[in-house]
Amino acid sequence: MKKNFVIKTLGCKTNQIESAIIEEKLTLAGFNCVSKIEDAQYFILNSCSVTSHADNKALSTLKTIKKQNPNIITVLTGCFAQLEHKNLKNNPNIDILVGNQEKTDIVEIIQDNQTEVMSDIFSHTEFRYERLNTLKKTRATIKIQDGCNNRCTYCTIPFARGQNRSNSVNNIVEQINLLKEHGFEEVVLTGIHIGQWGDDFSPKMSLINLLQEIEKTDITRYRLGSLNPLELTDELIDFLSKSEKFCPHFHLSLQSACDKTLLNMNRHYSFELASDIIQKINEKFIRPFIGSDVIVGFPGETDEDFEVTYSNLKEAKTSQIHVFPYSIRKNTIAASMPNQVKDSLKKERVSKLLALSNKKLDEFLQENIGHQAQVIIEPSPDKKTGLKKGMTPNYINVLIENADGFNQGEIVNVKLIELSNESRYIKGKV
Repeated sequence: MKKNFVIKTLGCKTNQIESAIIEEKLTLAGFNCVSKIEDAQYFILNSCSVTSHADNKALSTLKTIKKQNPNIITVLTGCFAQLEHKNLKNNPNIDILVGNQEKTDIVEIIQDNQTEVMSDIFSHTEFRYERLNTLKKTRATIKIQDGCNNRCTYCTIPFARGQNRSNSVNNIVEQINLLKEHGFEEVVLTGIHIGQWGDDFSPKMSLINLLQEIEKTDITRYRLGSLNPLELTDELIDFLSKSEKFCPHFHLSLQSACDKTLLNMNRHYSFELASDIIQKINEKFIRPFIGSDVIVGFPGETDEDFEVTYSNLKEAKTSQIHVFPYSIRKNTIAASMPNQVKDSLKKERVSKLLALSNKKLDEFLQENIGHQAQVIIEPSPDKKTGLKKGMTPNYINVLIENADGFNQGEIVNVKLIELSNESRYIKGKV
């Protein structure tokens, strides 16, 4: 008799692909993935811990699951499990604790009736490669590395993920070729800090070395995950600008646009450098999407500091700003810094930057109206309009008229007509 399970993922694309691997392994071992908690014997939560909100979300989810099905066996893995396992051992809503390195061993852990499998994350020096064979999405994600060697003063992720460990070129190309064989036209390269890919090899390699090999594959197009501004070198920008496969979609891990705050964050660059990079991207690419992550309310951030960030971001030709209020994380340098900012002030600053982000996004979308774009058809139509959906290379969601004859994964030439009432969509016509 098959044992039923439900798996839920919180956080980043890396967690999402790891959950897909866990699901595939459980299914191959005879387990059955179901949608209802009441029908499941196991609940697996792949957790995030980037903020205190993420931690609380994990705890509240587990509590709710146990209320819905008191007999269910809960498995907590991911960054929250890795960081807080000592404090979670006696939590009544958690039956099994699994570390980040061991999460893809969950089948064996369950079968062996183990209650905790957790190693020192810094003891692992090699990338753990797991090939994903069950392929479902239109754009597939490939994990190219794990861990991070930076020590930003606000971040616990290196302690949850360990040191930088790079997936090999051969493994990455093998996964891309498999995806192409299954009809995929686009891949997204993701990881914890993809700009550090190849740093741990001997001799060292760089992201360009990997991209050169990806360019030789038959995949139609690829995207990059988040990059530190220091990693977007002139060489990399020039290389990407000449590629026919790269999607002009950038996401900068900026974190602040005030030099004083960047210094306190231990980010090792100035906003002037980041601004130059943004300018170069706009010069080299046609209507590129440039997103950015920004933390507000960092310890010591005065009203004047925030206004510097706001003013600099207002002038920068970016497309969208992902805004996060600073969250105190235990055992980080920033947690003990003086002049912590009040939550009410953080909310005000978040609100102001979100309004700026919405304005920038509207302007970016308007710039694309009237132009043609190569759009990949999504699996499901829009629920409200019934129109097929897709995405342009420069990260615009499109509702497509006259596309009934096209199937999931096909690339269609679409004229972008007007803004839709749907959030962040443009209406287009084949």
